[in-house]
Amino acid sequence: MQAYSYLDSLWHRGKEFLGVEVPILAGAMTWVSDRHLVSAISNAGGFGVIACGAMEPHHLDHEISETKKLTTRPFGVNLITLHPDLNKLIEVCIQHHVSHIILAGGLPNAESIKMVKNAGIKMVCFAPALALAKRLIRMGVDALVIEGHEAGGHIGPVTTSVLAQEIIPALKEVPIFVAGGIGRGEAILSYLEMGASGCQLGTRFVCATECRAHPRFKQAFIRASSRDAVISPQLDARFPVIPVRALENEGTQKFVEFQQQTIDQVNRGEVELKEGQLQIEKYWAGALRRAVVDGDVETGSVMAGQSVGLVNKEQPAKEIIDELIAQAITTIEMRNKVKVS
Repeated sequence: MQAYSYLDSLWHRGKEFLGVEVPILAGAMTWVSDRHLVSAISNAGGFGVIACGAMEPHHLDHEISETKKLTTRPFGVNLITLHPDLNKLIEVCIQHHVSHIILAGGLPNAESIKMVKNAGIKMVCFAPALALAKRLIRMGVDALVIEGHEAGGHIGPVTTSVLAQEIIPALKEVPIFVAGGIGRGEAILSYLEMGASGCQLGTRFVCATECRAHPRFKQAFIRASSRDAVISPQLDARFPVIPVRALENEGTQKFVEFQQQTIDQVNRGEVELKEGQLQIEKYWAGALRRAVVDGDVETGSVMAGQSVGLVNKEQPAKEIIDELIAQAITTIEMRNKVKVS
């Protein structure tokens, strides 16, 4: 009981902010974080998050409606700030009385922030550096997620442990949730003891029983080791590649070959620079859907964080959350025994 009380004191702020029993946010993964996984995580006591991705407003409206049929507990919606219909998507969230909106992919504009704040919705943003975290707080965000280099999908340049040391001690104004490379309860406990209010996990939930990802996609996670989750390479600074971490496969190698072919065409004057840049930027379009929905794990994009090496079986979302809590509790109890002896 003492261990549970201690853990509760550590993440009490996160529980209050999210309105949940366990302040573990589910990372919003496009094509993965749908109504089924989101509701399962929320029903298990965590905080599910719908990944809007490139959805149009009417698609998001339907997804939220269907999620509400599966859970009465709090869940959030992740919106990409660069989405051309961002404000329309926010309006959909407002109409559904969504409690939390997580804005990702860059700084939100003033109009979007005003819409969220005026609606009384709690706003969460990602901060890849201390300076940006401070700026976001000045802009009025209610909480921050600091996500490290170890995460899956689009990533920043700094590791989770360094970001945590840089940002958590310096900011007390808002709750901070740590993400990137987290797959066990001991790691969650360590960040809570640093002052975090909770953690965000994505990769760990891909193999939840309730997740509707293709069986081959899940098997790729179960078979993979941590070193298999690599960053998409960039061959030439003139052709920027947004860093994405995914499991290395045939598609990864073909992307390198495609980049080189495009660079050679531009160097020979056969293709304009801007056209070449656009071709490389569009290469992965639809690749994530091919992997998650169609099961093409050979040439599709199998986005995964380095914690994929800790995923070794398919299990219910509640079992995953209970396992994480048990690992944290066991660590606390072992420490208490050492102190007594």
